[in-house]
Amino acid sequence: MLKIQNYINGEYCDPSEGKWLDNYNPGNGEVYAQIANSDASDVAKAYEAARNAFPSWSNTPIETRSRILLNVSELIEANLGRLAEAESKDNGKPLSLATKVDIPRASANFRFFANAITQFASEAHESVGLDSMNFTLRQPIGVVGCISPWNLPLYLFTWKVAPAIAAGNTVVAKPSEVTPLTAYLLGEILTEAGLPPGVLNIIHGEGPSAGQAIVEHPGIKAISFTGGTKTGEHLARTAAPMFKKLSLELGGKNPNLIFADCDYEEMLNITVRSSFANQGQICLCGSRIFVEETLYEKFKSDFVEKVSQLKVGHPSEDVNLGAVVSQPHMEKVLSYIKIGVEEGGKILCGGNRVKVQGYENGYYLEPTVIEVYDDQCRVNQEEIFGPVVTIMPFKDEADALSKANSVKYGLSSTLWTKDVDRIMRVSKRLEAGIVWVNTWLNRDLRTPFGGVKASGVGREGGFEALRFFTEPKNVCIKYNQNS
Repeated sequence: MLKIQNYINGEYCDPSEGKWLDNYNPGNGEVYAQIANSDASDVAKAYEAARNAFPSWSNTPIETRSRILLNVSELIEANLGRLAEAESKDNGKPLSLATKVDIPRASANFRFFANAITQFASEAHESVGLDSMNFTLRQPIGVVGCISPWNLPLYLFTWKVAPAIAAGNTVVAKPSEVTPLTAYLLGEILTEAGLPPGVLNIIHGEGPSAGQAIVEHPGIKAISFTGGTKTGEHLARTAAPMFKKLSLELGGKNPNLIFADCDYEEMLNITVRSSFANQGQICLCGSRIFVEETLYEKFKSDFVEKVSQLKVGHPSEDVNLGAVVSQPHMEKVLSYIKIGVEEGGKILCGGNRVKVQGYENGYYLEPTVIEVYDDQCRVNQEEIFGPVVTIMPFKDEADALSKANSVKYGLSSTLWTKDVDRIMRVSKRLEAGIVWVNTWLNRDLRTPFGGVKASGVGREGGFEALRFFTEPKNVCIKYNQNS
């Protein structure tokens, strides 16, 4: 059976205590690998490797760092098929999605930050009349911690570690213990690409042990975390008294506002995708759909018809939805569907577990649409993170904004309208870090990414990520104007 080992100081190694976790294949419900169940001693070992590597790596010329990151990007591309198959098997997502989106984006992350670091300029300010010049150094922090989630495993893992090492830091990183395989395979690529030992160390294990040890370690000076809001709250309580830099990308309950003047067919097709891509397990999915009341009945009929045609099946097949990530997560999603009905919601389609022939023990769910009558009901307020969306009508622009902003989250939102004045008004008033207008998941990697309210603290992406992973230092030089 495959052993998913830690990658420390450029080498694979077993966990210090010899403990392992079962790794399940969501497509068939079977254990297919053992994951290193690391603890504080493994984190300490990784930290020492990172600390020892920092002086040399932080002083490595930017052009050399950039070239190594480009090597990683190219090797990810060269291993596209292998990595996509691993991601699909480990996460349950359709192989086609991993091939077209997840692995190419992981490669793009390294390529983007390889180029971005060469354009990351410092500032200078001449203090006229004071005979002085101020300039700002952007220096790497030191050893940093990166903790990534299970829904987009390699995609989001590389989104964190690429800017961290591009900026000259060394890293102790932990992928989700639910989906560790592609981060494990990345170790081979890092070695082949020429990344010096100790620059990126990958620790596997559970959040309360390995993750907590990373956050608590006094030598790890910054934490970049993507995951659930509850976990983010705990992480912040631990890290804040230690004065660590924090970047928290947390939960979402994203509204999709559909006005009657939208491009209807375009909206309908993209709304189906934004609801159920990756089995609804994307923090940016539009899980609350609000439709202008004059369009509501037509939308409800057409949307349900399209959703009912989506094919659920084994990730290796030609399907729209694969398996959700784990049995506990499947049970959580099913419990929310039950809550929706108990609260008075009406299931318009879906709502059940799917038994896929030959893979009856896999974690498959029907894409589910629930019509709700109160925007304060739990299925409209709490993050489900699965193939479940709610729909309800709104009266006017003010009503739409009230409903959209009524949750504790504020990650992203989608707005469908041709009215430019409305676009400007509503975009400004939506409480979200990202607003997509007449599109969804249209990402330019230069733009800031993150949310407000309970959706997180800080921003990732572009120069925002490089700013997070560096410390600004002002240097003021007084000079004599007289020669």
